[in-house]
Amino acid sequence: MITRRSLLKASAATGLALAGSRLATPAIAQGAKIRLGYVSPQTGPLAGFAESDDYNIKAFLASDAGKNFEVIVKDSQSNPNRAAEVAKSLIVDDEINLMLVGSTPENTNPVATTCEAEGVPVISTMAPWQPWFIGQQGSPADPSSWKPFNFAYHYFWGLEDIIAVYTGMWKQLSTNGKVGGLFPNDADGNAWGDPKNGLKPGLDAAGFSLADPGRYQNLSDDFTAQVNAFKAANAEIVTGVVIPPDFTTFWNQARQQGFKPKAITVAKAILFPQSVETLGDAGHNLSSEVWWSASHPFKSSVTGESSAEIAADFTAKTGRPWT
Repeated sequence: MITRRSLLKASAATGLALAGSRLATPAIAQGAKIRLGYVSPQTGPLAGFAESDDYNIKAFLASDAGKNFEVIVKDSQSNPNRAAEVAKSLIVDDEINLMLVGSTPENTNPVATTCEAEGVPVISTMAPWQPWFIGQQGSPADPSSWKPFNFAYHYFWGLEDIIAVYTGMWKQLSTNGKVGGLFPNDADGNAWGDPKNGLKPGLDAAGFSLADPGRYQNLSDDFTAQVNAFKAANAEIVTGVVIPPDFTTFWNQARQQGFKPKAITVAKAILFPQSVETLGDAGHNLSSEVWWSASHPFKSSVTGESSAEIAADFTAKTGRPWT
């Protein structure tokens, strides 16, 4: 992981390289606004991640810090192929100066890969660093082959943080420590479920055991195999990284088949109000990690507003709960 100093040093070097590179983004004319490209899942199964995008972008552009910028937004439609396509369009057609991308490896990875190939700087977030970094390697299972990036920069927490948060919650309950894992066949699921670099080593060290029935395809309509595997393992906890529609299907089928774990702690699926709303009463007593809330004791470095003030303003302007 890089430090702030090394990032600044690398950024300076990147700026010099871009200045003399044919792959460089267009020079910024004096007085012209800096063009930021932004890719996020405005629609599709991951749309909950982008619910506050419009609000945040408007707040940024209205601030003193945003007056020198233009933001061009593209919808990945929660599709990695689409994310790569719109990233290329932002680079070639819109001639952006800097790419921004967020919200799960389905978006961050293809955009970062595209920018790396095109020689355009990109900053990404809202995806654990392991799925982001490992998922873009030619041989994800061979750490000795992993290489750094020249134009892609990523900041977010990692699976080590997830393990600490999840096990901290589970230790407040009386369970047998047996955990069932829901891991799809995508960058997130493969990283989380990796026996060496994923959740398993950390859960083992914390006194929990993981039952992993293998990868399933996103948008699956049958989770009977997973439910039966968790029953056979006597799992009293379920975890994983699941897109919202898949978790709804799994949880409905689990309840129908009489599987009632003491704790369900999943990433992605229940992070945002609109995702939980679709579950109705079945959404009660579920748990997840939270990276920001109205009660976090921080202020925006752009507007000076506290977390509580931002949340209240979002609700006042959208009629929606904070997200």
